[in-house]
This record gives sequence, structure tokens and C-alpha cells, in this order.
Amino acid sequence: MLRAATTAVYAFLLLPLVVVVLAAFNAGNYFTFPPQGFSLKWFANFFARREFMQALWLSTHLGVATAALSVLIGLPAAVALVRGRFRGRDGLNAFVMSPLLLPQILTGVAMLQFFTMLGWAQTYWALLVGHVVVTAPYVIRTASATLYHFDPALEEAARSLGASPLRAFFEVTLGVIKPGVVAGAIFAFAISFDNFTLSLFLTAAKLTPLPIELFAYLKYSFDPTAAAVSAFAIGVVLVLVLGIARLMGLEEFAREAGGARTSPS
Repeated sequence: MLRAATTAVYAFLLLPLVVVVLAAFNAGNYFTFPPQGFSLKWFANFFARREFMQALWLSTHLGVATAALSVLIGLPAAVALVRGRFRGRDGLNAFVMSPLLLPQILTGVAMLQFFTMLGWAQTYWALLVGHVVVTAPYVIRTASATLYHFDPALEEAARSLGASPLRAFFEVTLGVIKPGVVAGAIFAFAISFDNFTLSLFLTAAKLTPLPIELFAYLKYSFDPTAAAVSAFAIGVVLVLVLGIARLMGLEEFAREAGGARTSPS
């Protein structure tokens, strides 16, 4: 019974994606299912359209910048939350994790008002900061979890052999926790690349990531080009998920990203 229910839930979640991917190869001129023959012309149309390529480039370098900044912010934050002994640590941990709990539409409205007050509304930097706010907690989670399971005696041994604290951290600690940090960075890129809700509030007419450009395209066209764009995005995310699986395993990543402890008991 439980297995049947689990299968039904997976089917409910995955079947829409399967339909979209199959529709991307439709030979017909409209978004229909089942496909009316096999064709790659809608992928060719996707790659031939300048607005989609500009949006793809923006989403790509925005995702890379988001992942890099999330690591630069998340790794020191994880070290402070795991190893630090200071008043208000639990409150700080709850604060940095709050973007995972708040609806992104609420976060988007708040950020739009905030950046409008600063005069940064609908700029690349506002978009970047917004994406970092919602992705950095994942890096903090995975880095905190791997740090929690790290044996401090290894770092102490390196320092006893003459290594400075900074060198011991980068050559010993970071070497051990690197899979978790890299997995968090990959996940941050995937979230940024595929983000729609937050981006909708922070984009401008000439600053449209791929999900927003796809949404705008669907307002006026209903051909399988939209399915081709969606299939491409699904493929990108799938490759990233496989990368995470290769680094640390999906079950371990899900456990650390979703329920990692940030401090020893």
C-alpha cells in the first residue's frame, strides 16, 4: 500500500515534466500531447531567438555569480555558527535560515520595496542580491553539516606540525568538507538558474532571466518552443542534480540541506 502511494506521488510529480519534454519534440505547430511526429525544429527555434539566448546568458552568469557569493558568505557563516560560542547564536541561525521558510513572493515584494528606496530597483545588482539571499542558506546548511561531522583533531594535528590556523583550515578542513560546499554551490546555481517568483519582482525590460523570458513568450505564443526551453532547463537542472549525487549522494545532501544541525549538542 505504501509503495503504491509512493509510486502515485512520484507519478503525479514527474508526469507533467515528461509531457513537457515529449512536447518539445513535437512536429506540429502547437503545444499538443501526444506529439504529432518527431522534430528538433523547436529547439532550433529556441537557440535561434536572440531574446532567449540573451536570457540564457543572463541566467548562466547570474547563477555562477550567485553560487560564488553564496559560498563566500555561506562558508564563513557556517564556521561561525558551528564553532562560535557567542550570545544570540541560535537567533542568528534562525535569521539566516529564514529565507527558506518565507514565501518567495513575500521576499520579492519586500526586496522590491527595499531596492526602490535605495534606487537600485530593477538592476542586475538587485537581482544578484535577491538570488544570494535565497540560495546562501543552502550553502550554510550543507557546510554546517559537514563541519559538524568534521573531526577537529585533524586540524589541531596540522597546527601542531607548524601550520597556521588559516593554512590548517584551507588545507585540512576545507579539503574534507569540500564535497558538501561544492554540492551547496551547485544547488545554489540550480535555484538561481530556475528561479521565477523572486526574479519576477526584480527584473527589468532588458534584464530578463530565462524563466521570465519564457513567461513573457507564453503570453503571445503557444508553440512548442516554450516546451523546448522548459526541456532545456530541466536538462540543466538534471545534470546539476547528477553532479550533486556524484559528489555526496542525494540522500545525504537532502538530509544535510533540509535538516542539518548547525551546532554540536
